[in-house]
Formats: sequence, structure tokens, C-alpha cells
Amino acid sequence: MSQPARLTALPTPVRDPFSGRWPLASTVTDRERGPLPHGSPGAVLRRTAEVLGEPRIPSTGVGESAALDLVAGLLDQNGVDLSHPHAAAHLQPPVLQVAVDADALASASNASMDTYDSGPATLAIEHWVVKSLADLAGFGPEADGVLTPGGSISNLLAVLIARDSAAAAAGVDVRRNGLQGVERPVVFCSELAHFSLQRACAALGLGESAAITIPADENFRMRTDLLADELAKPGRTPVAVVATAGTTDFGSIDPIADLATLARAYRVWLHVDAAYGFGALFSERLAPLLADLPLADSVTLDLHKIGWQPAATSVLLVADRTRFSAFDRSVDYLNPADDIDSGLDGLLGRSLQTTRRPDAVKVATTLTAYGRSGLGTMLDTCHELAHAAAARVIADSNLELLAPVTLTTVVFRVAGQGLEASAADALQGEVRRRLLTSGRVLIGRTKLPAGGGRPAAVALKLTLLNPNATATDIEDLLDQVVATGLDVLTGEGAA
Repeated sequence: MSQPARLTALPTPVRDPFSGRWPLASTVTDRERGPLPHGSPGAVLRRTAEVLGEPRIPSTGVGESAALDLVAGLLDQNGVDLSHPHAAAHLQPPVLQVAVDADALASASNASMDTYDSGPATLAIEHWVVKSLADLAGFGPEADGVLTPGGSISNLLAVLIARDSAAAAAGVDVRRNGLQGVERPVVFCSELAHFSLQRACAALGLGESAAITIPADENFRMRTDLLADELAKPGRTPVAVVATAGTTDFGSIDPIADLATLARAYRVWLHVDAAYGFGALFSERLAPLLADLPLADSVTLDLHKIGWQPAATSVLLVADRTRFSAFDRSVDYLNPADDIDSGLDGLLGRSLQTTRRPDAVKVATTLTAYGRSGLGTMLDTCHELAHAAAARVIADSNLELLAPVTLTTVVFRVAGQGLEASAADALQGEVRRRLLTSGRVLIGRTKLPAGGGRPAAVALKLTLLNPNATATDIEDLLDQVVATGLDVLTGEGAA
């Protein structure tokens, strides 16, 4: 039997002073391949089946090294290379190597965050990470938070806390007795808010229809005048106003200060979904975009977006730690009352999860390795790339810019002069699919909402989160978009 490898401290990662490149991790070794494997999803399934065999657990194994080599080869040949400069589809960045190494340390500890004796050091590390991020957000010493599996769960926890708070104000104990007695609870958010808010409302017994969407203005920000009209309507119990700081599709930031004023006037919880935008606080240049974040009652942030952490690394911050009382729970085999009184408590009362892995380890390692300035420099590079991409789109008659750049997202489309709206929409989808199956370019798509006299329209999207990409890389990416668009328009290539 082979001896287990001993984990050792790794050198502190630094940006290469000669190449200017950041140490990003990848499972793909062939940089000429492109960000995706060539071919259809069916081809990837077939190639994987050829290596793994029939979908049946083997009676005997091939050994550790062979198994690792086998799976590594599958990821190398058939996986996504997010470190490739032409990978620009989603809010899913390449990850820092130091975070991957630290995540291995966390996995080796097998700590759980629910009890003190499952991981004293990892509990202390999570406390440090939460307090550091709350300080960055501008919250006071009474703030607290919890790491979660993702922004959707952070939003769910925030709406749960807000729901219980609104019900308590109406004299109802929702946790014990349910929603009976709470008159039509509703949550207000932008039409561009993340769909997890509708899911949260459904999961919490409010129903998806409880999420009242407010139209956005020409800059893709929630209209406060229309929110004021909705808040004034009788016969409902406002649970929360949810601002978005960095919409998924446009990177736009709702007017937090104005929304806070309305929320306070109606005594409604203000949650800010800053899953994408929170990372702006790392940058001295972009931090002013979130200057009003301290006005929030709770904030969602995802460091597996701007933060370059392996997924998932989300955090829910609350301005007042006592609001976590919605999750209080004493369980005899985990955290009996006398242990809690003795200070031997874990974080069971911060989450709906019991077993919860120590994701804070990779975050603490990354923040310590790079500091705010290092992460801010990475973000500034991506922000500049987005502006360079937008400038190229504007200068190219084959392309059309559809939204201003706020963070690192560029929304555009291939110009289809003379095409009917449906044909122009179909053009965007076909261009993206051809690029995906070629393996050369990975870009996103979305839909531009109707507004300002314009109809809704399918759009293409670059989400630029690779600090090692260059303006030349983005030029080449857009050249391939244009060439593919012309092929589609002239009927060349696959249908």
C-alpha cells in the first residue's frame, strides 16, 4: 500500500514580474486547443464513455495513480479551460493556484463548521474572513456573516431572515407556526434581479408570485419611482427590498441609497445581492460604486466570481448579528446548551446546513497572499479589458454595443442589417453555438429587455474575469465572432 503524501507549506504565489501573469490554475495543458473541447456534447459523452467504460462501479480498482491519471486526462481533453483568454461566457473565472492548494488543505482537514470540536482552527478562520469582509463592506463591529454554497443560498438565507423579521413585526412566529396570519408577504426586486429570488420565495412558502419585479431604467437599474408606487399599495406585507449590485447580464448597480431611503420609510429589510459586484471593493477605482453598501441590512457576495476562488465561495453578511436568531438551534449531540454557555459553540446557528465544509480556508489564504491591492489590480485589469472590448465593438460596423460597461461585462450583438427581428435573434444564437462547438471561443448570451421604445432582443455577452488576458486576446476573440457571423449570414459552414 502506498504511503499517504504529506501536505507541506507551499511558496507564497506572486505575480511574475517579467511576464506580468498571475498564477492561475487549470486542468488543461494544451493551450492551442481553445477553451472548450471540439465537437458536440454527444462527442464528449462518447469520448468519456470510451475511457471510463460502462457506467458501473468496477469490482476491482486500477489503483490511485492510474485513476488520477485517467480522470486528469478526461479533464485535460474534454474539460473547460477557464484560464484560456477566449473563455468569457459566465461569472466563472479562472481560479488562483494558491486557492486550489489551500482548498486541498481544507479538504484534508475534513472539518465541519457546525461544531467546535469538528474544526477549531477552521471556525476561527471563518470568523476572521467574515469580519474582514464585513469591514471591507463598511459594516460596524456588530456585523456578522456565514459562508454558504453559493449566491442562491445566500439570497435564500437573507430572504428567510427578512421574512421572519417582517412576520415578527406583525406578531407572527413563522418559524414555529408558519405564515398563517401574515397578509400576502411580498419581496421587491428589479426585473434584472437574479432568478434565485423567485426560487427563495417558492422555497420559503411565499410563492414565486411574491417576488414583485420592478422595471429597470435605460441604464439597467431598478426604477425607484415605480418601487415607491408598489410599496404604497395596501393589502400586502413587504418582506424585503432587494437591490442588485452587479446584475448578472449587465453588471449594473441599483441605486442603493435611494432604495435604502424607501426601505427605511416602510420599515422593510434591505438586502443587496452583490454576488458579482462586491469584488469592486477590492479596487480603489471601482469601490465608489458600492459606497452606499453600509446602508444594507444584509449583503450577498460571491468570491468565486470576483475573488478568483474555486466554487463555491459565497458569503452572507448581516449588519446586525442578532438577526441570525432565525437559525438558532441547540442539538444534544452537536451543541448542547451547557457547551454553548461555555463558549464551545460552532456555527450551526448561522445556516440551514449542518455539515458545512471549511471554505474560509482558501479565502483566508488568498486574502493573506495577495491583499486588497493584489485582487484590486486583477479586477482593474479585467475592467480595462471590458472597456477595450466595448471600444472595439463600437468601432466595428459588424457589431453593435447594447449596454454601457460598469464592471467587466460587455453586452453586444452581431449586426444583422436588414434582418427581421427574429432572424437577427437567431443569428446570435447560431454564432455562439458554432463558436462553442468549434472549441475556439466561449462567450455567453442573454436577452436585452424591452424598454425605451426598443423590443426585447437576443444578445451576446463577454464576462471578462481573466486578468492574464490581453487586449490582443480580446481583439482576436471578437475577430472570430465577426468571422463566424459573416459565415452564418452568407450560409457558409454548418447550419
